[in-house]
Amino acid sequence: MSIGFRRKFLMSIGALAVACAMPVYALDVGSVKVPETVTVGGKALVLNGAGQRQIFVIKVYVAALYVEKKSTSAAEILAATGPKRVTLYVQREIDSDEFGQLFITSMNKNSTKEEKAKVVTQTTKFGEIFADQGIVKKGDVTTLDWIPGKGTLVSVNGKPIGDYLPDLAFNQAVMRIWLGGNPPQANLKSAMLGEK
Repeated sequence: MSIGFRRKFLMSIGALAVACAMPVYALDVGSVKVPETVTVGGKALVLNGAGQRQIFVIKVYVAALYVEKKSTSAAEILAATGPKRVTLYVQREIDSDEFGQLFITSMNKNSTKEEKAKVVTQTTKFGEIFADQGIVKKGDVTTLDWIPGKGTLVSVNGKPIGDYLPDLAFNQAVMRIWLGGNPPQANLKSAMLGEK
């Protein structure tokens, strides 16, 4: 084997190793590159869909939904008990108390009186988690993970904030923010369900 061929071969192997180490992006939404897969609770999840939340012309965040098995059925995703993730890529600075209040308002719009009563304590803690953060900055990444046997965990930029919120019913209430009958935007719900 010639030195020139060996050098080219080794460079090709090196380039392949670098390419394999880089994350694979499935979508580009509002200038945000959304990964194709993530790992939650030791399980690989796939991108179900992603879309952008806007208030009038103001970009608020890009939301991506990850599940074990893709589905265009909100009911099926809500009923699934395996790990899930919603990732929010923040696109403008916002007061964290206001950010949390947007979520709680949407949770209330998408839950019955009975459903709200079941998770009232965890909903209060959820609001407090955001209120304690101060300012949510443009570029921050918030993840809402459901890990069976543990609960819902909120993280900002990869760092967990607050404790696990243990009930599946609470996680379903959180998921209904985007997948319920009154989502913040109908086209965002469709995008997260992977409907095209």
